[in-house]
Amino acid sequence: MKRYSAFALVREALNDHKGWSRAWRHAQPKDRYDVIIVGAGGHGLATAYYLGKRFGITNVAIIEKGWLGGGNTGRNTTIIRSNYLQDPSAAIYEKARDLYEGLSQDLNYNVMFSPRGVLMLAQTHHEVRGYQRTAHANRLQGVETEFVGPEKVKEIVPIIRLDGPRYPVLGGLWQPRGGTARHDAVAWGYARACSAMGMDIIQNCEVTGVRSDNGQVTGVETTKGAIACDKLGIVVAGHSGVLAQMAGFRLPVESVALQALVSEPIKPCMDVVVMANTVHGYMSQSDKGEMVIGGGADGFNNYTQRGSFQHVEETVRALIETFPMISRLKMLRQWGGIVDMTGDRSPILSKTPLGNCFINCGWGTGGFKAIPGSGWGFAELMAKGEAPLCEAFSLDRFSEGRFIDESVAAGVAH
Repeated sequence: MKRYSAFALVREALNDHKGWSRAWRHAQPKDRYDVIIVGAGGHGLATAYYLGKRFGITNVAIIEKGWLGGGNTGRNTTIIRSNYLQDPSAAIYEKARDLYEGLSQDLNYNVMFSPRGVLMLAQTHHEVRGYQRTAHANRLQGVETEFVGPEKVKEIVPIIRLDGPRYPVLGGLWQPRGGTARHDAVAWGYARACSAMGMDIIQNCEVTGVRSDNGQVTGVETTKGAIACDKLGIVVAGHSGVLAQMAGFRLPVESVALQALVSEPIKPCMDVVVMANTVHGYMSQSDKGEMVIGGGADGFNNYTQRGSFQHVEETVRALIETFPMISRLKMLRQWGGIVDMTGDRSPILSKTPLGNCFINCGWGTGGFKAIPGSGWGFAELMAKGEAPLCEAFSLDRFSEGRFIDESVAAGVAH
């Protein structure tokens, strides 16, 4: 078998993307499709892929306002884990993590999945109790996690400082089969597979209205003309409320910016993902040597997709307490994405008040890790009208009081 370095794999993926994307970059939509998916990010593309693979529905258009993977799919920190407290959350995230393990083989496209392990630090006694509770819940759910003490934390992450000036490390929730993947490659892999099935991926095509008749969706208005459809899936993350308003209903979500940054490349020093909820920071090292750093979401509603000096100061200051060595690094680049936050910090995968219109949103800061599981469940919901993975995440839960509270168990801000 031919072997590649990490750099060669990235170069091959980039070259492959440039070659096959030209074929549909300027594609014009047909007059009618069985299904239209609005949003060519990871969740939208995964939904389209599993509609074709699992249910044979290939007369599908994926419509994108900008460019493929240009939203949150290309703006995250690539963390993959499934150690959630509530049963419905653990089920869909573990399904996603399991699919990630075989995704490169399934798509015949290297998504560079790296099961390096995810460690969530406990830096207060409250967190120790909370993570121990989550570890017990995960054991019952069949999710492989364990609570480890400070000595084990130091063994897993040698560069860590256990006796921080404000928050010492008291332990951590360790998921050895969590990790990372290349975010762009996930979008490209799903897109190439969808294109191979005959689906249309239409970029630079903004939805300006939703058509309906007698309470049933009939199509969409776009900047490239009207397109008819039998079913409509809205998968647009931070702009979900805008599309929902076009379809005639409101969503219980708020849109805020989530920022991240990377350092200059350095020699390998950390081969796991570390999340620190108390100080609001998380970090991993990319294959290129950059330290990938993120923190909490902005404290006010906005649609910005850029960084801020305040975020750099707050997040890096907190992480320097735990990882003193990064104080000597320079920032290479910074960016932001628009995340859609629900009150219980859990997603919405649901039918809507408009017939044959479905919504997939509310992933907050945890969307990338869920892409395969989200697409798997949402495709089933759109094809069959019901799906076990999606049942608990319906819109009805907000009016019925069936909240899935992950505001603490989900780590940094989600």
